[in-house]
Amino acid sequence: MYYVYILMCLDGKLYTGCTENLRERIERHQKGQVPATKERLPMKLISYFALSNKYTAFNFEKYLKSGSG
Repeated sequence: MYYVYILMCLDGKLYTGCTENLRERIERHQKGQVPATKERLPMKLISYFALSNKYTAFNFEKYLKSGSG
């Protein structure tokens, strides 16, 4: 499965990402190992979507990051 996830960061802004291992990715965010979010800790997982197709997952992430998503 591929996961598209949404985090609520300390600054009140959302972060959207995509991964094959959701648990490991969230742990990396929480430990400050992801450059895009390390200055915005702590954060909370507010939603995720499980998709079986890699390309569908990455396209959905891209859509959510667009102005339309």
